Amino acid sequence: MNTWGVAKKWKEMCEKGNNLDCINELYADNIVSREMPGTLGEVVTGKQNVWNKSKEWIESVEDIHYSSISNPLVAGNFFTAKMDFDCTFKDKGRQKIQEVCVYEVIDGKITSEQYFY
Repeated sequence: MNTWGVAKKWKEMCEKGNNLDCINELYADNIVSREMPGTLGEVVTGKQNVWNKSKEWIESVEDIHYSSISNPLVAGNFFTAKMDFDCTFKDKGRQKIQEVCVYEVIDGKITSEQYFY
């Protein structure tokens, strides 16, 4: 699958709430995930560890009031999308989150992801 195909499938799966299945299907075993500098879990490596990080985030959410994912923008082996969330977290209360996500695709698998918020 080329970068555009991966980006399209990623968006479809995430919009349906199938984030963990998305990791299983589209991520490389050696994925590197980067959050903003200074945040907990700033760099996580390996598919299982990224899956665990995502599962922890999902489980921390009490309610999603609104979510939106822009259409992916593809350039070479990279794609990006903007995500907006309005969530109530179990331990942090309600928060609005805007982030830009950048993904790299090699041989049909996402090999890196980085979030800017």
